[in-house]
Amino acid sequence: MAGTLLLCFLTNLGHSQTNTTTFFVNGVCGMCETRIEKAALQVKGIKQAEWKVDEKLLTVKFNPKHYNEDVLHQAIADVGHDTKKYTATDEAYESLHACCKYRDAEVIDAHQPKTDSDEFFVNGVCDMCKTRIEKAALEVAGIKEANWDVEKKLLSVNTDPQQYNQDILQQAMAAVGHDTENYTATDEAYESLHNCCKYRDPKVLNAHQPKAEKVNRPSKISGVILVEEDGKNIPLPGVNVYWVDQNAISATDKKGNFSLDRPEGADLLVASYVGYYTDTIALTNETSFELVLTPGTVLDEVEVAYRRKSIEVSFIAPMLVQKIDSKELLKAACCTLAESFETNPAVDVSFTDAVTGARQIEMLGLAGPNMQITRENVPDIRGLSAIYGLSYLPGPWIESIQLAKGVGSVANGFESITGQINVELKKPEEGERFYFNLYGNEGGRLEGNANTRLKVSENWNTSFMVHGNLQNSANDRNNDGFLDMPTGNEWTVLNRWKFSTDEGWNSQFGLKVTNFDKTSGQLTYEEEGNPQAWGADILTNRIEGWAKLGKVFLNRPERSVGFQISGIRHDQEANFGLTPYDAEQQSLYANLMYQDIIGSTVHRIRTGLSWQIDNFQETLGQSLFKRNESVPGAFAEYTYEPSEKLTAVAGLRADHHNQFGAFLTPRLHMRYALSPNSVMRLSAGMGRRTASIIAENLGMLASSRSIIIDESSEDVPYGLNQEVATNLGLSLRQTFQINNRELVLTLDGFHTRFQQQVVVDYDQSARTVLFYNLDGKSWSNSLQAQVDYALLKNFDVRVAYRFNDVQADYRSGRLERPFVSRHRAFINLSYETDNGWAFDYTLNWQGAKRLPSTVDNPIDFQIADRSPDFVLSNAQISKRWSNKFDIYLGVENLFNFVQENPILGANDPFGDYFDSSLVWGPIFGRMVYAGVRYTIE
Repeated sequence: MAGTLLLCFLTNLGHSQTNTTTFFVNGVCGMCETRIEKAALQVKGIKQAEWKVDEKLLTVKFNPKHYNEDVLHQAIADVGHDTKKYTATDEAYESLHACCKYRDAEVIDAHQPKTDSDEFFVNGVCDMCKTRIEKAALEVAGIKEANWDVEKKLLSVNTDPQQYNQDILQQAMAAVGHDTENYTATDEAYESLHNCCKYRDPKVLNAHQPKAEKVNRPSKISGVILVEEDGKNIPLPGVNVYWVDQNAISATDKKGNFSLDRPEGADLLVASYVGYYTDTIALTNETSFELVLTPGTVLDEVEVAYRRKSIEVSFIAPMLVQKIDSKELLKAACCTLAESFETNPAVDVSFTDAVTGARQIEMLGLAGPNMQITRENVPDIRGLSAIYGLSYLPGPWIESIQLAKGVGSVANGFESITGQINVELKKPEEGERFYFNLYGNEGGRLEGNANTRLKVSENWNTSFMVHGNLQNSANDRNNDGFLDMPTGNEWTVLNRWKFSTDEGWNSQFGLKVTNFDKTSGQLTYEEEGNPQAWGADILTNRIEGWAKLGKVFLNRPERSVGFQISGIRHDQEANFGLTPYDAEQQSLYANLMYQDIIGSTVHRIRTGLSWQIDNFQETLGQSLFKRNESVPGAFAEYTYEPSEKLTAVAGLRADHHNQFGAFLTPRLHMRYALSPNSVMRLSAGMGRRTASIIAENLGMLASSRSIIIDESSEDVPYGLNQEVATNLGLSLRQTFQINNRELVLTLDGFHTRFQQQVVVDYDQSARTVLFYNLDGKSWSNSLQAQVDYALLKNFDVRVAYRFNDVQADYRSGRLERPFVSRHRAFINLSYETDNGWAFDYTLNWQGAKRLPSTVDNPIDFQIADRSPDFVLSNAQISKRWSNKFDIYLGVENLFNFVQENPILGANDPFGDYFDSSLVWGPIFGRMVYAGVRYTIE
């Protein structure tokens, strides 16, 4: 009944009188509800105010002696919301939060569930009309089912959204003689109707009215509205309940109960709720009843109406953040987080060395530890897990990844320098109820994953995740006597719980256990346990626990408070040839946050306290390295959003390190929309971290290089300074409409400059790795251009080019950072058919990389100063049946490009010139893999 003034008048017995009125107020969300009700209650004479977001109706109870209807309508318009009488000024409307812009079609669409059903008024009087209307509807393209209700005069249709057009359907109704909401039948079409169907004729209407007997009906009706979930009927709060053609209206409470007055002549009761089919019940003498609503369109079917991109960037967020969903991850094997970026040009993935199989990632031309990697906004991969930790997060567990370039929010800590990767795992309260994935490749690697979630009670949900990896086959394709990939096994299990209430409380906690056992090195070491052979063994046991508690204030949803705490114990036993490397890490992290608005949503504040505690003990050969870090801190972040065009977020952290002292971390993010299709973003800020120099450079241990640490102080970790850097970024995102499809162009540039840095120097000598504090300049410039376009229906193209300029002042002079391509070009093609086939292809060209100098080695153990450029190519085909069963077949490194002789001195691994750390390209060559997935939604 949107747009129609409903007037209810109730008189209370006693000396005071309270009246009730209901009228239209435009808005779209819970934030609108709070604003509208608050404005109404500030008007003189208003005692109660309730605005319903679904009907857009404001109901107020008032004292008629003090009530002025015009004053009330004006007060609502003054805070930005149109009413039936008054339209809000442009200034008032523009002051609303972006989420509340009810005049914006995109905002309205974002708040509406996409359905494959529709319903509207069609006039008629009898069953003959019903037959005619339904027949005409079914002849319209996109109509699957049609049902016209003769009493309510409503036509309900199930549609194919890709073909359905409501205007065309209403015109078809008018063409056969029946008026609709928007179209009136011509006189010729109306006159062609049978005399029994002339619904404009009062005599015909009267003839179709039932001659009802006088019935004494109850004055009230009550009941409970339920929905079926997991085989059980549960209460549904917020269902609108009203009588057809009457003003009385009610809504169910949190237990699904309602009570409603029954006016004279009320016979048909309607129950309506978004996402469920509207139900109408004919009632005579009943005083109560129970109703189970039928779900409408399942939300998963949104893709029918709008095909979501597998990588999305918010137009209104102040930070340049790519959201990579599970659909994107399925384009490749993605067995672990390290393998989840093969179709993303922003992140580089490479091996640390030619022996251990450890993968590392880079962003903006700098090593992965300069990125902050979090799991659901809690610090995760850092310290001892800096390299191997990427394999501790299995791909099938991941719901989505948020990838942000540049400095992150101060609320997440001070360690972000080049960007942030936040991993969202699959939730215990939503998504598939069961998921199973089995993967195998021609190298003998076998992996299995199983995820399941359970609804324990109304408030409790839990999920279990299991991952296993087994590599028994020994591979040596290049015949250098070394395994091309390590053998062994790893497994990870996770259990998490979530508790939520209708009062705004949410909490969750979980436990994750990882066991990692790998062996690499010479074939004779792996096969025979030969003590004379060179080998590397790594055994890691890791346990992680976390808990979160949050409260959203229902009467003020923009206000919330949250607390996070996590703990990690990481134990590692390893040896690389004759060098043992044993390490332990114990970490505790706590973060308390509060957020609210200041006056209005134009000004928002987020503030809090945090504490990071780390205890490390590392034994490398005969050397022992201990460090105990304690960093309490406080932060504040202010968001200014005066309009849809501009958003500015300024943040500041103040932390105190027990060894490095107090420091400040300022950060700024700004967004400005140049036009509806163009947005510019600016980011600037500082980041710092304590480098775990051994764990972050594991590749050096697979060599005979001596490790030298040039200490500057005995009172700080490794005797080296913290790394401190400033990052400045600018990006432009522009959309174009070409052939009714969106083309997105993204240009970004980032400059990172180190004020303090731990320099890892492979160039001082071919037989040493030298660590020392930066004395001079060190920077990274990264420029990237990317185009995303749906060339044809279901055929997506992603093309990118990136330029990196990464240099530092080494003791031997200013040099490019080794193993970094200055140029990279990237193409990803993705095509899906309507019957479940998917085809993905990625081409990745990497330009030449500077390699560390080996000129002081004998000629037989020298390599070129630069690598050649090369091309990597991956492809995958998958097929899905019934949204449950998938098979996939893929190939990595399709053109079989490999780095020749990746290990120097492979025939004498205990000699002076053994070095497997000079890896610039792939080692294994072409790799075919296959797998199956099974899903129960």
